[in-house]
Amino acid sequence: MIVKNIISEELLTLPEVHALLDRIREERENEEKELGYELRKAIAHAEMFSRLDPQKSRELANELMKLEKMKPEIAIRIADILPLSNDEIRSIYAKERYTLAEQELKQILELVLKYS
Repeated sequence: MIVKNIISEELLTLPEVHALLDRIREERENEEKELGYELRKAIAHAEMFSRLDPQKSRELANELMKLEKMKPEIAIRIADILPLSNDEIRSIYAKERYTLAEQELKQILELVLKYS
């Protein structure tokens, strides 16, 4: 598939993607169209790894964005993965040029536990 230009771009959590894909699946089923291989695989992946509902995952990402040293991409990744230990959070930040203090790790972990 060749993309000519990007009209808009938005970061979505995996549960939000799951909800969108479910809507697309329903539309295709109503129109009696076949689901393509890639679409079936994307739906299966979203079903397997979505752990929160879309609204809670977005709320978690928004709460994480209020923290210092938080990028939108990392907030979405944390909302998707729902890390339960400091080591898991550190592995998400492994590519960044800075490390998190224990207090920052604790804040992130408290938010994740609040929403999971």
